Amino acid sequence: MMTCEVMELRRVVGYRAAMQATLPRPSVGALIREWRQRRRLSQLDLACDADISTRHLSYVENGRSSPSREMLMHLAERLDVPLRDRNMLLTAAGYAPIYRERPLTDPALSSAREAVDMVLRGHEPYPALAVDRHWIMLAHNRSVFPLLDGVDAELLKPPVNVLRLSLHPQGLAPRIVNLSQWRDHLFTRLERQIAVSADAVLAALMAELQALPGPAGASHGEATDAAGVAVPLQLNTRDGVMSFISTTTVFGTPVDITLAELALESFFPADVRTAELLRASNDRVDAEGSLQTGQDIKTAAPASSAGSA
Repeated sequence: MMTCEVMELRRVVGYRAAMQATLPRPSVGALIREWRQRRRLSQLDLACDADISTRHLSYVENGRSSPSREMLMHLAERLDVPLRDRNMLLTAAGYAPIYRERPLTDPALSSAREAVDMVLRGHEPYPALAVDRHWIMLAHNRSVFPLLDGVDAELLKPPVNVLRLSLHPQGLAPRIVNLSQWRDHLFTRLERQIAVSADAVLAALMAELQALPGPAGASHGEATDAAGVAVPLQLNTRDGVMSFISTTTVFGTPVDITLAELALESFFPADVRTAELLRASNDRVDAEGSLQTGQDIKTAAPASSAGSA
């Protein structure tokens, strides 16, 4: 069932990509205008922020003036355009792309890969993982294993999508105590990401996730302290309910597309009992050598030793 869903999603995305390839490509001016409007900026707002005249910006957007590569990158910086889309701006203006995209296994990214390994290993006995822009898991530490008891093996086949794993009825969803709250939290994050990036794959993923069965009834699980500082993930495990808060870490000032789109999701115990349970479950993983269920995670690209099983 899961394989069919993934194949259908890929078919739809592939069809859209093929259709887009046959359509006239927008001009660089149209792309700048699109990003400006997406950021809810007027021409005056952007012109003031970029320290250029409104007339010049207007001429660039309507095609009466061709921006230099330096001006194009200056506008892209002010608009916070993702690196992947900056390459598209450069190509539309007739310039060569300047940002490369390499797998984490590329020797040029060895220092970044070592940094990812260090963060993931150093976070044990608490779970942490690395994901790309589409929430595909690229690496993880050993502490992720104890949380996956009962997850359908199909959901752990690459590419493993973390959001699908969380919200699918054959994934973690039945064991998330505050599923309504956590589901809303993930949708809010995904909506914000789509608004910022205009990524069609993320939009398709959102539609897929929204079509999954929601929590039964109106219950939102255990009550959450209104004075708390973050939405917790409350997960029912064989050791008891564990409660987590999470943080997201990204690389600063990346100039490689892969690094720019990589995020480390680290989970911390939200209470003392969860910390104790995590240490006990990690000791059990050390003793058993693997998940008791025999399940394993194969990442989409074995980018780090921390992600190997």
